[in-house]
Amino acid sequence: MLGKIVEVSCTIKSALKGRNFEVTLKPYLTVEEKRLAAAADPCGCMEQYFTLNEDLKQMLESSKDSAKLDAMKRIVGMIAKGKNASELFPAVVKNVASKNIEIKKLVYVYLMRYAEEQQDLALLSISTFQRALKDPNQLIRASALRVLSSIRVPIIVPIMMLAIKEASSDLSPYVRKNAAHAIQKLYSLDPEQKEMLIEVIEKLLKDRSTLVAGSVVMAFEEVCPDRIDLIHKNYRKLCNLLVDVEEWGQVVIIHMLTRYARTQFISPWKADEVVDEYNENNFYESDEEQKEKDQKLKSTYTMDPDHRLLLRNTKPLLQSRNAAVVMAVAQLYWHLAPKSEAGIVSKSLVRLLRSNREVQYIVLQNIATMSIQRKGMFEPFLKSFYVRSTDPTMIKILKLEILTNLANEANISTLLREFQTYVKSQDKQFAAATIQAIGRCATNITEVTDTCLNGLVCLLSNRDEIVVAESVVVIKKLLQTQPAHHGEIIKHMAKLLDNITVPVARASILWLIGEYCERVPKIAPDVLRKTAKSFTNEDDLVKLQILNLSAKLYLTNSKQTKLLTQYVLNLGKYDQSYDIRDRTRFIRQLIVPNEKSGALSKYAKKIFLAQKPAPLLESPFKDRDHFQLGTLSHTLNSQAIGYLELSDWPEVAPDASVRNVDVVESAKEWTGILGKPKKEKPTEKFYSESEEEEDESASTSSSGSESDSESEKEDKEEGSTDETSGSSSSSEESTDSDSDSKESTAKKTSRAANGSDSEDIKKKAERISKKRSTSSSSDTESSSSEESSSDSKSESDSKSDSEPGKPRSATSSKVTSQVSVPTKTYELLHRMSGKGLAAHYHFSRQPGLFGDHMVPVQVTVTNTTDQKIENIHIEGKKLPPGMRMHEFNPIECLEPGGSTTVTMGIDFCDSTQTASFQLCTKDDHFNVSIQPPVGELLLPVTMSEKDFKKEQGMLTGMNETSATIAVAPQNSTRLVIIERVMKAANLGVVSSGQDNIHRFAAKTVHSGSLMLVTVELKESSTAQLVINTEKTVIGSVLLRELKPVLSQG
Repeated sequence: MLGKIVEVSCTIKSALKGRNFEVTLKPYLTVEEKRLAAAADPCGCMEQYFTLNEDLKQMLESSKDSAKLDAMKRIVGMIAKGKNASELFPAVVKNVASKNIEIKKLVYVYLMRYAEEQQDLALLSISTFQRALKDPNQLIRASALRVLSSIRVPIIVPIMMLAIKEASSDLSPYVRKNAAHAIQKLYSLDPEQKEMLIEVIEKLLKDRSTLVAGSVVMAFEEVCPDRIDLIHKNYRKLCNLLVDVEEWGQVVIIHMLTRYARTQFISPWKADEVVDEYNENNFYESDEEQKEKDQKLKSTYTMDPDHRLLLRNTKPLLQSRNAAVVMAVAQLYWHLAPKSEAGIVSKSLVRLLRSNREVQYIVLQNIATMSIQRKGMFEPFLKSFYVRSTDPTMIKILKLEILTNLANEANISTLLREFQTYVKSQDKQFAAATIQAIGRCATNITEVTDTCLNGLVCLLSNRDEIVVAESVVVIKKLLQTQPAHHGEIIKHMAKLLDNITVPVARASILWLIGEYCERVPKIAPDVLRKTAKSFTNEDDLVKLQILNLSAKLYLTNSKQTKLLTQYVLNLGKYDQSYDIRDRTRFIRQLIVPNEKSGALSKYAKKIFLAQKPAPLLESPFKDRDHFQLGTLSHTLNSQAIGYLELSDWPEVAPDASVRNVDVVESAKEWTGILGKPKKEKPTEKFYSESEEEEDESASTSSSGSESDSESEKEDKEEGSTDETSGSSSSSEESTDSDSDSKESTAKKTSRAANGSDSEDIKKKAERISKKRSTSSSSDTESSSSEESSSDSKSESDSKSDSEPGKPRSATSSKVTSQVSVPTKTYELLHRMSGKGLAAHYHFSRQPGLFGDHMVPVQVTVTNTTDQKIENIHIEGKKLPPGMRMHEFNPIECLEPGGSTTVTMGIDFCDSTQTASFQLCTKDDHFNVSIQPPVGELLLPVTMSEKDFKKEQGMLTGMNETSATIAVAPQNSTRLVIIERVMKAANLGVVSSGQDNIHRFAAKTVHSGSLMLVTVELKESSTAQLVINTEKTVIGSVLLRELKPVLSQG
């Protein structure tokens, strides 16, 4: 029935077409029949009778939520397919206040799409959006903000600004992320809000959520990309969060950090020549010469730890599944890394060539630019750039470009065989590009110039006119390099002139004959005769070369060509092209002398037959390197709108301290946002004998009996993650067995501690020491073997302190062994970077192991492979001036799955500079570095309260640093304060007669300068933290590190 109605309607409509009346059939159809009619009516003849949106409007006005939800799903589906659903806006906006969460979500999705088009109707619901900003559901709050920012009406800018400010402080990171997105929309609507938006951006940049990081950096790049000062304090945080940020956020952050690094660090490329010289050691080189090289290397360049942090944290992203992320990391290494390290990106870029053609095109463009300057990066992957028959033309030409860039004496024969196949391709554009590539190879590699030239001459007999024409053009350029040896080739090309019709090729042959007419004196006049006949039918390009040929022959062989020249000049005088006419007048006045001729006519021969330099066959990608790789500007080879240029490296590095930051957020919030797991409890399977434990706890002094388990408990509660610019991108806790070994070592060394604290600390130490677990027997033996050396060194150290000639502050103090406090373990070498060799380190706080000035560092090396690793040792030390290192003894062999702990000493010269060196095995070298927290540069000192006050009185004024901090109630007890302070810094406790004042004393390891710390509890949960020391820089850094330790809950 329905089919008949449609047929009749179409028939009547076509029959009455052009008349002044029309017939309307308006059957009463159900909704389902309407749908069927629409499907059966591809011409849209019945669209005037009803619309499919009527049923959706009825469903949206229904009292049932299920009908509304079904309607909204269908509407969103229409939008997803690209259909226009704007006429439903009034019906949809009525449901914006629906109590059903699912309906409300879909309504907001719709409004985000059409709010800008239907601004008047959207404004009517603005109060609903404002109420939704307070909704308990984070998705509703975020959607309301997105809709609000999509209504692009200047009158609601203040409302949007207020909403963004409130959302930036929302507890949900998803809402804060949407606030960052709204910043860009508001800025494009009203640029005058820039200053207020920058304040919000500054606030959001401090956010520790990985969900927010990428969005806020995008807002930063859009609103204020020149405000580099906003990045200083957040630089290290962004580097450490980078791995966990969503993929497109990673791309934005990496590009921003690339620009930042080019303004804050000095160039690492200057040191490459020195490093190359350093690596080429002479077999007979003396120790003195080697030391000179070492000193030269040190003084030349030392990479900033923050620079190294960025390179280290972006390296794992080369394995990303997102091609844009890999490309972003590749451009970062290209622009920032030392040239010796940039090669690691080549394998990842080659991997991307398996992607779709669009990705291949962009990646190959960037590889083409890279391969011009650093061929060695991609030479091992030469075969990956061979052209496949299925490749599109644009991909073929780019691969050909890269193969030409990588050509050298070693691989040119292979490439020329490959090029011979390409020339036979049915793709004429590609075949022509191959001939040009052969010409470039001939120019760049002199050994194969003749071979290439002979091959190109053979191509002149090819049936394909395009191949012949391109060969002629390339041969013409090659002959300019050594024309004296190739007269026969010029004759051969002159014979081809009758058959070649491509204008560029004909013009090239005529230019060659004219330029070297003296070498072919018999052929040149005849060529001019033939071309003069066809002058009027030639292309303008060819006509210009005929005029040039006639002028040159007139000057060199006027007897034979005088009349021909006049004939050609007369033809040119009346040519339709004004270029030809102008050239004809110019040549006539120059070569044919007459009364009106000027002074130039005397020099006509020199002008026309001057020696011309050979053309340079260069890559079209040569000039693209001034654009940042991976950008649209680089792809287009033209500066795009919004492109931000990379600045040149600074000659002198800016102040690195601007990136130091105070950690004020609580550890609990940090853990909650990052979602990092809490530290697991050590397994309690193995317990040492109770008698041993009791003996140890009885012999342990009160000052050395701080609770390991208590500290571990707080460690777990804090979930703390150091944000110091350490040697690794993220400091990890060691395995359970390592932590047990560490505790056992610290416990045994604590026997030498001095007992001078109160009785309650002793009792708590005895109670807790019974609960402590020990490590395996091997770890226990190793720790006991270090015990005697620790004790003896401690005694010798205390004696040396009392000798004359030492610093004044050491005369009334005595160095003691540190209390048993668990220390943080840092990653030295990740097992992936170390090819299965993993290394962690911690500061053991055992004084005097390697001398008075060395800080002992325990390194735990683990073999995670199934093969043994031999000869693990240290090489290639790159230490700042004055810094020294005592290496650990080489480890001859480490069995599969085995682990061993060794101790080394480093003299950091009372600074937190990085000690860089190479951890080597028999086959590999791995660059690693150690950077100490300022608290590990100290040795604990025991002194009386009287001596403390006396020394403190002498260290006032500029030697005193203080701050007032808010102390959590649970941190105000004596035990907790001592425990927290000593965990953060290697300090000794000084007995105090006042309950609200806690004193600590230490001396710096290198210079022996006193470090006096006072914590005085005030009323209203505040405390005064005072540090007195001659080393004011260390004092201020220590103050900054102790503040969050005492203020954390």
